[in-house]
Amino acid sequence: MNYDIFNGDADGIIALLQLQLANPIDSVKVTGVKRDIQLLKKIAPKAGDNIRVLDISMEKNMAELHDALCVGARVMYVDHHKTGDIPKHVNLFTHINLDSNMCTSLIVSDLIGKQYHLWAITAAYGDNLFAKADSEADKLGLKELEKSQLKAFGTYINYNGYGSEVADLHFAPEELFKELLKYKSPFDAINDPESVYYILEKAYKADMQNAACAKVLHNCDTAKVILLDDALWARRVSGVLGNDLANKSPDKVHAVLTCNNKGSYTVSVRAPLNNKQGAVDVCSQFATGGGRAAAAGINELNYKQVDDFLDKLVTFYH
Repeated sequence: MNYDIFNGDADGIIALLQLQLANPIDSVKVTGVKRDIQLLKKIAPKAGDNIRVLDISMEKNMAELHDALCVGARVMYVDHHKTGDIPKHVNLFTHINLDSNMCTSLIVSDLIGKQYHLWAITAAYGDNLFAKADSEADKLGLKELEKSQLKAFGTYINYNGYGSEVADLHFAPEELFKELLKYKSPFDAINDPESVYYILEKAYKADMQNAACAKVLHNCDTAKVILLDDALWARRVSGVLGNDLANKSPDKVHAVLTCNNKGSYTVSVRAPLNNKQGAVDVCSQFATGGGRAAAAGINELNYKQVDDFLDKLVTFYH
């Protein structure tokens, strides 16, 4: 049995997209909303199974990874998130790069000889790695209009991944992957007026218009924290809004708090673009926190913990 286990955001979807375009194989797809990262627990691997894991934290899946290796499954792990201690095992093949200017899709692109590098650049834009994506686009001689189109596409795909559950999303991540698989280049999708690009563009702009009136919980020289309404649109923009704010004020850390359906807040943190470190250090101080240096989050922050979170966030970056 072949399994493809991937994050439901732009980076995870496009990482798998590149692999499938380069070497199509039949596999069971396992994914979920952006924050659903403990995905290895959703399968029961057996000896001889082949598992590809893309863009989900090894640290958050360590027990299940050990189980898969122990039963005789082969695992290819490609990621850029915090790993913990990487197991040494003959059946584990890792491609990990924790550089804050790397994403999983760029790692995959290198593995397959940059065959579908335009897609990788799109993913980098979606992961808010604008400077890195611009640099890669310039190497290919892309025009400013083309770069802006890929930036928009990556943002729209990433936007689709956010929600408390798959029902909140415009497309289930596996469905969006299948739609994108029709196109060997992102420009093929952009040039198709019936493609998901235009469906997501319309939805994104409507939700971001709602977000323009969001409540500001804290704003100082080093940090800005936004509280969104308890609404579907709010859960969908929770990640991309943080990216948007970060690009407008690159010297500040930004956090977006969203009411979830579990009686708590979901938190997205973006480190200052001019100091891309510390996000995971802050978020990891809370039970359901994790991520990477430049971008991290907390799945469930109790209402009573908000002041503590604000204090830790501001203190870290002061």
